[in-house]
Amino acid sequence: MGIWHLVARFAVAVATAWTLAGFFAVARAVRRKAPVGKVPPGVSVLKPLCGADADLEANLETFFTQDHPDFELLFGVTDANDPALEVVRRVRARHPGRACQVVVHEGLGALNPKIDNLLGLLPRAAHDLVLVSDSNIRAPRHYLTELAGFHAAERPGLVTNLLVGGSEDTLGAALSSVELSSFCAPGVALPTLLGDPLLVGKSALFSRSALARVGGLERFRDVLAEDFVLGKTFSRAGYDVVLAPTVLVNVTRGTSFASAFKRLLRWSMLRFRLRPVAFALEPLTMPLVMLPVAWTLMGPWSVAWAGALTLLRDAGGWWLLRGPARLWIPAVLGPLRDLVALAVWALAPFKKHVSWRGSRFRLGAGTLLYPEKPR
Repeated sequence: MGIWHLVARFAVAVATAWTLAGFFAVARAVRRKAPVGKVPPGVSVLKPLCGADADLEANLETFFTQDHPDFELLFGVTDANDPALEVVRRVRARHPGRACQVVVHEGLGALNPKIDNLLGLLPRAAHDLVLVSDSNIRAPRHYLTELAGFHAAERPGLVTNLLVGGSEDTLGAALSSVELSSFCAPGVALPTLLGDPLLVGKSALFSRSALARVGGLERFRDVLAEDFVLGKTFSRAGYDVVLAPTVLVNVTRGTSFASAFKRLLRWSMLRFRLRPVAFALEPLTMPLVMLPVAWTLMGPWSVAWAGALTLLRDAGGWWLLRGPARLWIPAVLGPLRDLVALAVWALAPFKKHVSWRGSRFRLGAGTLLYPEKPR
C-alpha cells in the first residue's frame, strides 16, 4: 500500500468521523434536560450595541419579555448619536415595569470594541450573575431562566448556547445560516463534549466574582477572539463551560454575499491564529472537497459517500437545530458553502489586517490587536 493510499484513507476516515461525531454531539447538546426546582438567581443582562442591526427591535423585545423573576437589562453604546438608542427607547416604552438602564459612555480605550463597551456596562450591573448577549440574538421566553438554572445547579464558570440562523432573505444571509448549523454548531458542541470547551460569545452567562478571580474583562481588551480566550481562561482556571439546550436564533437577514464572505474570512483568520493544527485540517470537514481523494479508494461510490455526509452535516444539523422549516436551504447551498469556506481557508494565512466596526487593525498571534499606524 503506497503512501498516497494511506493519506487518502486517513482523510476519508477523519472526514467521516468528524461529520458523524459532530452530528451526534449537537444532538446530545440540544436534548439535554434543563434543571428544575431551584429558584434561579438574579441576572443582569448586558447588551453592547453599535448601530441598528437588522430586526434589532424584534430581537430586543424578546429580552424584555423573559419569564425570569428577577433580572435587569443594561444597554450600552459609546456614541450618543447611535441609532440603536432610539430603538431601545421604543421597546422600553412598551415595557415600563422592566428594570432597564441605558448607558452612554466614551469607552475605556480597549481595542476590541465589544470589550470596550462591556467595560463601561459591567460596573453598572446590580447582580453578581451577568449575561453578555449580542444585539442580533433572538431568544425564547425561558432562555434566561434556563441559563440561570444551569448556573445554580452545576456551578460552572460559563453557560453558553448553540446558535442557528434565522430570517434569511438574501444569498449571503442563507450562507451565513448554513455556516452556523453545519460548521459552527458541531465545531462548538464536539470539543465541549470531549472536555475542550469552546465559548459562544454571543451568549455567555457567568459570575462577576468568578470573572474577577480569572483577571476580569481587562485581560481581553486587546484580543479580537475575546470569546474563545474568555472560555479558555475559565477552563484553564478549573471552571466548567456548560452548553444549555436552548438554541438561539442569530438573525442573518439583510446580509450581503460580500459581508458574509468577509465575516467568514475574519473567523477563519481567528482560527488560524488560535488553533493552527486544527485549522490546517479544516478541509477534511468538507466531504465534497475530499471527493477526489475518496475517489482513489472507492471510485464512483465516493460520490454517494460525499453526498450522504454533506447532507447529514448540513441538512441534518439544520434539522436538529431549527427543525424542518426551509430545509432546502442547506440541501441546496451546502456545496456552495464548502467552496466559500475553502476559499477563505486558503486566504486566511496571508491576511494580516482586519476591519471591524469602522476600525482597521493588524492581527497578531492569539488574535492580539494592533492599531493600524496612521499614514
